[in-house]
Amino acid sequence: MIHDAIIVGGSFAGLSAATYLARARRSVCIIDAGAPRNRFAAHSHGFLTQDGSSPQAILATARKQVEAYPSVTLINNRVAAAGNAGDNFSVSLASGEILEARRLVLAFGLSDELPEIPGLAERWGNSVIHCPYCHGYEFSGQRLGVLLTAPLSLHQAMLVAEWGPVTFYLNGQPAPNDDEAAELAKREIRIEQRAVRALHGDGTKLSAIELADGSQQPIDALYVSPRIRFNSDISGQLGCAMDETPAGTFIHTDAMKQTSVPGVYAAGDIARGAHSVTWASADGVMAGVAAHRSLVF
Repeated sequence: MIHDAIIVGGSFAGLSAATYLARARRSVCIIDAGAPRNRFAAHSHGFLTQDGSSPQAILATARKQVEAYPSVTLINNRVAAAGNAGDNFSVSLASGEILEARRLVLAFGLSDELPEIPGLAERWGNSVIHCPYCHGYEFSGQRLGVLLTAPLSLHQAMLVAEWGPVTFYLNGQPAPNDDEAAELAKREIRIEQRAVRALHGDGTKLSAIELADGSQQPIDALYVSPRIRFNSDISGQLGCAMDETPAGTFIHTDAMKQTSVPGVYAAGDIARGAHSVTWASADGVMAGVAAHRSLVF
């Protein structure tokens, strides 16, 4: 069977694209590896009608609703390779199965590569966070920190100061220049240059940050901008162009979420420098509608 569309990734972007293609009565195959980026977070915020809900619960409901459409197939597997197959696209699964479709929607998502600091990974998505819009309200007015991990960390520190008092942890790296220091001072952001040795707290809660000399400072939430990597390399196999940005590398798309390869669309975190479930879902809708219209016209 040749599907009208194969969607690689069954999280917010992929399921949104699938919904619109299914409602257009097109045959859709969703292939999902089962590791959404926000699986570490207990709650999702900012998504209308779902504020504070578990992201896994939202996705479980979405999968059930999407699978109710008779033209939808959902396969729990990983895509190992993708390429052209004449006028169509072929997708090879890790199980060895090969599928074909007239259109592809890439929504396989990203993974975060966290700093190797003891106590950090187990608190990721709870008290070690990256987005103040997603999780900052819950820590309003508390003791906040921003860890220097990337050039954008300075910008992050100045933004996070909107939610409460901030310490900018340089983790042993060079101090900001005079202009940057002045901007931090304007926002009453404290600078801590010593390296970070470990994080401490009860369970996933954060209560103290330990510095290289063994001293500890009280803290309630630490913001970190992790390095990101694609969960799949099939966009490169297909020849999709990339955008290099200060936030990382992303798949280049036009306003309709089509990549540089005709017939291949990309949505969600892999195709947008700013990340949230709302944007992922909206981009998925656009990709699904655009893929359908390309089939019609």
